Amino acid sequence: MPKNIKITVVGDGIVGKTCLLISYTENRFPEEYIPTVFEHYGQKIIVDDEEYNMTLWDTAGQEDYERLRPLSYPHTDCFLVCFSVDQGLASYENVITKWVPEVRHHNPLSSIILVATKIDLRDDPTVSCYTRQDGKKLKRKVRANAYVECSAKTREGLEEIFVEAIRIYKTAKTKPQVRNCVVL
Repeated sequence: MPKNIKITVVGDGIVGKTCLLISYTENRFPEEYIPTVFEHYGQKIIVDDEEYNMTLWDTAGQEDYERLRPLSYPHTDCFLVCFSVDQGLASYENVITKWVPEVRHHNPLSSIILVATKIDLRDDPTVSCYTRQDGKKLKRKVRANAYVECSAKTREGLEEIFVEAIRIYKTAKTKPQVRNCVVL
């Protein structure tokens, strides 16, 4: 019997969250930008001979939706916190100042995978990009469970994101929950 897992994707607007999900679930890259408020996708995956039903929640990165966005957070097993490798955007810094604090505030026990998007831009000499080492450094700084890079356009790294999410989910489910509770 398949296990259910909820994965919620967060990050600044225009980092490629929707493209990542459409490219992964529908095997196509959307050419036009479509701002998202809330959207969710269903996808089955088999990892280590076990079947999982993933519910993938896409969220709005724009400030206009700051009050609505957390409504998609309950019961999330794993968050994908996304930033673009394009240094011209503030998404890298916002992982530290906005996204990880927001996720940890609402879901302190959920796993976090840091996802670098648009890695195909590294092939464009006119775009200054963050490196894999920059991403790993950011992962350590925010204490994410994992770091993965992808390109929705070329599909590079897409499968790895969700396999990693399932493996982290499996590990988290087998660890006993430690409760630090003191009754005075």
